[in-house]
Amino acid sequence: MMNLRWILKLWVILPLLDHFPGVLTIQAISLDPLSPGCHPADRASLLSFKAKITEDTTGILSSWVGSDCCRGGWEGVECDSETGRVTGLVLQRPSLDRNNGLYMKGTLSASLSSLKFLEVLVISGMKHIRGSIPESISNSTRLTQIVLEDNSISGTIPSSLGLLNSLKTLLLDGNRLTGPIPPRLGNLKGLLQLSLGRNNLAGPIPATFRCFQGLQFLDLSHNQLSGLIPDFIGQFRNLTFIDLSYNQLTGSIPSSLCSLSSLTDLSLSNNQLTGRIPDEISGIRSLTSLSLANNHLTGPIPRSLAQLQYLWYLNVSRNQLSSPLPGTLDNGIPSILSIDLSYNSLSLGTVPEWIRSRELSVVHLAGCKLAGALPIFTKPSSLISLDLSDNQFTHGLVDLFTRMPNLQVLKLSNNRLKHNVSRFKLPQLLSSVDLSSNQLFGSISTILGNHTSSFLEEINVSKNMITGMLPEFGEGLNLKVLKIGSNNIAGHIPSSISNLAELQTLDISRNRFIGTIPPSLGKLVKMEWLDLSANSFTGNISDSLLGLTILQHANFRANRLCGGIPQGRPFNVFPIAAYAHNKCLCGKPMPPCRRIGQSQSEPAVC
Repeated sequence: MMNLRWILKLWVILPLLDHFPGVLTIQAISLDPLSPGCHPADRASLLSFKAKITEDTTGILSSWVGSDCCRGGWEGVECDSETGRVTGLVLQRPSLDRNNGLYMKGTLSASLSSLKFLEVLVISGMKHIRGSIPESISNSTRLTQIVLEDNSISGTIPSSLGLLNSLKTLLLDGNRLTGPIPPRLGNLKGLLQLSLGRNNLAGPIPATFRCFQGLQFLDLSHNQLSGLIPDFIGQFRNLTFIDLSYNQLTGSIPSSLCSLSSLTDLSLSNNQLTGRIPDEISGIRSLTSLSLANNHLTGPIPRSLAQLQYLWYLNVSRNQLSSPLPGTLDNGIPSILSIDLSYNSLSLGTVPEWIRSRELSVVHLAGCKLAGALPIFTKPSSLISLDLSDNQFTHGLVDLFTRMPNLQVLKLSNNRLKHNVSRFKLPQLLSSVDLSSNQLFGSISTILGNHTSSFLEEINVSKNMITGMLPEFGEGLNLKVLKIGSNNIAGHIPSSISNLAELQTLDISRNRFIGTIPPSLGKLVKMEWLDLSANSFTGNISDSLLGLTILQHANFRANRLCGGIPQGRPFNVFPIAAYAHNKCLCGKPMPPCRRIGQSQSEPAVC
């Protein structure tokens, strides 16, 4: 979905950049020897911006040297070849990967408002640029694009932005903006693209937005917006993308949205919407992606949904939609690839034949009152994600594994599956598997070990009847989550557990483990969650565990541990409950440790 969003943004932005050929390559230099150099006032404004940036790991600003910002190789600066005035400033993180270590740190300078001839302002993905958007930004009256997404800009959206009559693109998503959306933005009648998502904006969608008659892209997601979805959005005939998800919007889905024949992507998920899915939904003829998940929608899925010829993604999970599924779906939605009907009021009994016979990538039918044998899909090799959790399946697990070679995500928790785990082999490409809360039995060593695929990142087989002992762990595994709690697994934790270098969550609680906690556990520096409770561990908690510096949760309760608790964060600030019901643990947060032979009145440490 994120890739689709970027494609749609580029589709809108690219035509606007035709007269800025250097924008997409970041570096724009006028090489005409007869063109004038950089205007002194513009150079001063750019250097004032640079002075407010205290750290630049992108290296972009290191090119801002010399007296000529137009012909001197100032990366990201575009000038008019005839006047020497700065017309474009484009500072973009070189990679879309937010974790690549590239950023700028500092404050957004109001000096940019002095660039009177600026038409394109892009400061995108720098992560640590703070401060507020200056009210004086309206002084740059020629601006057609403002892109300040994925920074740390705070404060309110200045209402003065509504004075920029030439503005076509306004992207402020991924910041820390607060307050209401200024109604004055409705003055931007030529706006084509508006993205304010992933902030902390509150209040209603302004009624003045009815003036955006040419709008093509609207993203207000991941805020705290409230009130109704305005009916006038259905008048924006050029809209191709709407994302209002993760807000607090109420009321029903306006039927006027169903007249947006050019709309390809509609996401209203994670709100408080009520009523039914409009019967007129088939009017959105170009729709490819529909997400209405996690609302309070009722009634059946409308029959007209089957007429959406291009719909490939459908998610209506976590509502109160009722049976039966419309018979029109048997031959409808011919392009469907991903479907999620989970956690509604559906009583399907079996997986519908039209789902089993399609060449689907994603099938999520959790909590749909399914029972009996796990389904047999006609074209199983296309499936990459299958969620049938919280149903009443009893058998068919072996057949499912052998028929789905490309499966990457599998969730079958909270069923009644009774299988010997030694009789099946996990698909080689599987990255996440959740088989918790079933009746599985057999040895844990058949699931874990040197034969475990390097693709596997998450295993949850907790709350079963699995036995055996943990095997030795070889190098090259990429496990991030290992949950095997509430089984009958015995033996020691092998010291080779340190080979699970990517491990973030380890839960082996409520088993029959014995022996000491291996000091090598302290080498798992990415660990955030550790639960060793309700076993029979002896010895002490090694100080080597102080290497788990980002640990957020730990539980050692109900073992036979003794000795001093490691006196350093986070171990000495976890609650007492994390260490209760052991033999003789001491030191913060437990009572102080005492030396052998020391009187009760004499304070001491271990």
